[in-house]
Amino acid sequence: MADTADDLSTPLGQKTLRRKRRLRLPFTGLQALTAALALFLATFAGFALFGDNPLGGEPVARVAIREGKAGGDAPQTSHSEAHGAKAAREAKEAAKETTPAEQHTVTIIDGSSGARQSVVVGTAESATDNGQPAMMTGINEHLLEKSRYGLIPIIADGLKPFTVYAADADRAKAAKMPVVAVVVGGLGVGAAKTTDAIMKLPGAVTLAFTPYGADPGKLAERSRAQRHEIFLQVPMEPYDYPDNDPGPQTLLATLGPEQNLDRLYWHLSRLQGYAGLANFMGARFIATDTAMQPIMREASKRGLGFFDDGSAPRSVAAQLAASQSTPFAKGDVVIDAVPTAAEIDHALAKLEGIAKERGFAVGTASALPVSIERIGVWTRALESHGIMLVPLTTAMLKSKSSS
Repeated sequence: MADTADDLSTPLGQKTLRRKRRLRLPFTGLQALTAALALFLATFAGFALFGDNPLGGEPVARVAIREGKAGGDAPQTSHSEAHGAKAAREAKEAAKETTPAEQHTVTIIDGSSGARQSVVVGTAESATDNGQPAMMTGINEHLLEKSRYGLIPIIADGLKPFTVYAADADRAKAAKMPVVAVVVGGLGVGAAKTTDAIMKLPGAVTLAFTPYGADPGKLAERSRAQRHEIFLQVPMEPYDYPDNDPGPQTLLATLGPEQNLDRLYWHLSRLQGYAGLANFMGARFIATDTAMQPIMREASKRGLGFFDDGSAPRSVAAQLAASQSTPFAKGDVVIDAVPTAAEIDHALAKLEGIAKERGFAVGTASALPVSIERIGVWTRALESHGIMLVPLTTAMLKSKSSS
């Protein structure tokens, strides 16, 4: 009777609907939830198994980086500074050569792409117990003094590092004919490319090392064993700094002389046996008289030459070097500005033309495989063209005698 009463008191059709809701809707909702969860788990598992993501499972932050631009009438990033940014990126590879306890990390921003890189500057395997670079073999210990960062060059007993570490050359012969010097820079990071430059290029080619990498001193030592003279590239401020960052301890036009000299000493201590200094990037710094004066004065005081890679049209390095009687040269041609065999050959021919007209010329290049190959071929035929390949120090001396 109760059932009958319920049926009679219920509006027509509602009993059937209520039963459907009680029986079907919870079941349908559960199915949907189960299907969604299964799809999520399947998608996550597939991504984890097959996704090419070395940071899978780790938190990731995405940051928008603005493109680096020169301010005001500042020139655009030069080819030389683009190579500098590449060399800075390659410092990341050097991190693999040291253990975490031996490393400290800095951030480098590539102005051409806006990419940030965590760069590890390691303590050299050959470092002393206090972490400072050890003295390389074949180095005159009297031409070194201690700094808080390690050993740095000085003049002693009437000897200058420029003279002692200059590569051998027939200077009497060089005085009588046109000469060409080639400086291959950006070395010290990227062991493979540095080794190629050391082993495949003739000894008369000068090699320029950045202060970065796990053990630049070890590679510099190997260079000297192959009769290459070496120069130390000092990172200097470009126009679009910090969007384009040469690396740790960069010399800045906005810093005072004491701060820049302290940074310079850090660079000087990273290796030994170099005959002189060169700018690494630095279009703004090398064009700022008040910033460059103390650096050139210090180079002269320590018996070093100075090489300007020629990337900064407003550079004041030549005038300051002359005022300090510092051995000096400036790059005339970027050999691999366009890194193809045909364009490199064209640049080398241009370099020959300058040498024949002026008596000497200096070319700069990076250690690209195509650059090393074409320079090697060119040097073998150079003397038949009436031109002598000489180390940079010989070209500096000839430049001074010609001025």
